[in-house]
Amino acid sequence: MHRLSIVVVAGATGTGKTGAAIHLARKFGAGVVNFDSRQVYEGIPLITAQPSSEEQAACPHRLYGFLPLVETIHASRFAHLAHEALARTDAEGLLPLLVGGTGMYLKAIVEGLSPIPEVDVDVRERILGECAQKGANRLHEELVLVDPQAAARIHPNDPQRICRALEVYHSSGRPISQWQQQKGEVPPYRVLKIGLHRELDELTADLARRIDLMVTHGALEEMRTAWETVRDRNAPGLSGIGCPELLEYLLGETSLDDAKGKWLKNTRAYAQRQRTWFRRDKEILWHASRVHDGMVAAVERWLKAKS
Repeated sequence: MHRLSIVVVAGATGTGKTGAAIHLARKFGAGVVNFDSRQVYEGIPLITAQPSSEEQAACPHRLYGFLPLVETIHASRFAHLAHEALARTDAEGLLPLLVGGTGMYLKAIVEGLSPIPEVDVDVRERILGECAQKGANRLHEELVLVDPQAAARIHPNDPQRICRALEVYHSSGRPISQWQQQKGEVPPYRVLKIGLHRELDELTADLARRIDLMVTHGALEEMRTAWETVRDRNAPGLSGIGCPELLEYLLGETSLDDAKGKWLKNTRAYAQRQRTWFRRDKEILWHASRVHDGMVAAVERWLKAKS
């Protein structure tokens, strides 16, 4: 069996993963495959910091902005799509670059999936209805009772993952945390993992500037259009950081300054969680953000070792 070689570029939001990926793509002839759970959604490329059209024109980019805002995607389905995208990139004679910040997606892609059974459709619809009626926080309280281990990992304002954990529990009779401890088949990949690092205080200042630029370049208009399209605060695509904060402003529930401040606070907290997740992965080779020489040298050594 052909053992596909892929390079992972991982790190917290705002660490320059897109720029690093494009630099590697130009250097080695590569294509980019996304593994960020928010950047899969269509209609909100600014808010989710998807690569711009100019950046995507530099090399093939896959799995960005393809999913309707009302659809849910889980790690199992995403891993399947990523396997196809990586194989297609390799078939085109390009080095596959797996780029993003969702640790669970990366784990599912390169380590294999837990054998979680299919969810009963009626159970899924019931739980989604309860979430729309009661809100994610109430369902998180239920998750604490039936699966405290999963509840500790999932933020109370993350309706997509909360609903997923509850639907698995009510369909299978077992907590999703137990299913996730079981190992599935490991994909036949040869992997180099590169992590981009920045000190949190420095990163926070850049995240604040990025939010200002997003607003200047049309994030409010993007959110207004998305809201007019969906009209559902619990829509999976509107649950990511940035969307609830901007929506509160657009609906007259807060000021723009307060919305931006909350957006920054939540983004910083998310970046910290990403840093903690990736730091547990001992296979990641860490490099200073936006300093590409060491990263390029690591890929060169890795490719040479293959030949």
